[in-house]
Amino acid sequence: MEIKVLGPGCPRCRQTEKNVREAIAETGVDVKIDKVSDIMEIARSGVFGTPAVILDGEVKSVGRIPNKEEIKDWLTK
Repeated sequence: MEIKVLGPGCPRCRQTEKNVREAIAETGVDVKIDKVSDIMEIARSGVFGTPAVILDGEVKSVGRIPNKEEIKDWLTK
């Protein structure tokens, strides 16, 4: 399983990454995390708002901070 957290490093992007890391730790799921901050790479992902979260190639969240419970739900389905 792979999660990409997309964002240039703004406070909202950092909070999203924090929530993702905490949700992974709490669920114990084996996940590779990739933090993407390059604007061109973000655009190539088809995402034009940040923060964004992509799980195994599927865009799960754009332009908002997902909470830990929501992320845990993604990880366990």
